[in-house]
Amino acid sequence: MLVLLPPSEGKAAPGRGAPLKPESLSLPALTPYRTAVLDELVELCAADEDKAREVLGLSEGLRGEIAKNAALRTSGTRPAGDIYTGVLYDALDLSTLDAAAKRRAGKSLLIFSGLWGAVRVGDRIPSYRCSMGVKLPGLGALGAYWRGPMAEALPEAAGSGLVLDLRSSSYASAWKPTGEPAGRTATVRVLHSQLVDGVEKRSVVSHFNKATKGRLVRDLLQRGVRPAGPAELVEALRDLGHVVEAEPPAKAGRPWQLDIVVTEIH
Repeated sequence: MLVLLPPSEGKAAPGRGAPLKPESLSLPALTPYRTAVLDELVELCAADEDKAREVLGLSEGLRGEIAKNAALRTSGTRPAGDIYTGVLYDALDLSTLDAAAKRRAGKSLLIFSGLWGAVRVGDRIPSYRCSMGVKLPGLGALGAYWRGPMAEALPEAAGSGLVLDLRSSSYASAWKPTGEPAGRTATVRVLHSQLVDGVEKRSVVSHFNKATKGRLVRDLLQRGVRPAGPAELVEALRDLGHVVEAEPPAKAGRPWQLDIVVTEIH
């Protein structure tokens, strides 16, 4: 099983580990593309703070992120699973998984990134600020930039098993499974169900959407569940106590859409 996750806007402080070694990151086919983004981002942030803030879409209060980016090559690193914070990662709570579940996380979780393309939770990276929606002056829009490299590297990473896609739309733009891998891909939407004047109303709530996805992944890792495909995933999630609505796609070779229905927001 390969689980595709978005990163988080918020990130932990720089670590005390050795500086970044791009060649040590997973998916080595992405190394030259990561280096190109890294070079331009560092140069941009070191040369002109105002332009960098505009390009990165940062408020005045986040100006400190620019200095962080300028020092990316010399900053200390941490495992990516420690760098990313925020609602999904708080709910996933990687640090409290048991040893077996941590090993599963290391093999199955893949975090998408505007800077790195995609990394595994054990890859050591510095704290940074660069979303997939950024358009760098030289390389252009990062979502489009990563499509070619991802199309080459990700099918091998996906292997022959389930692909569970929990990314937000901007990160999903960097790689969309096609052909046979698409048929064993499942995307997830979280719906909040509540009664209003005796009538059920459903809505998507961003915060709880992220938290539910984090708990869902945690449940799968803790229980050691390894669904072979989307149909098996539906049954596994129901066995774990989740309310899941899903139907096979109308045509073969299309991703499954799973709705996780919740009644409490927390």
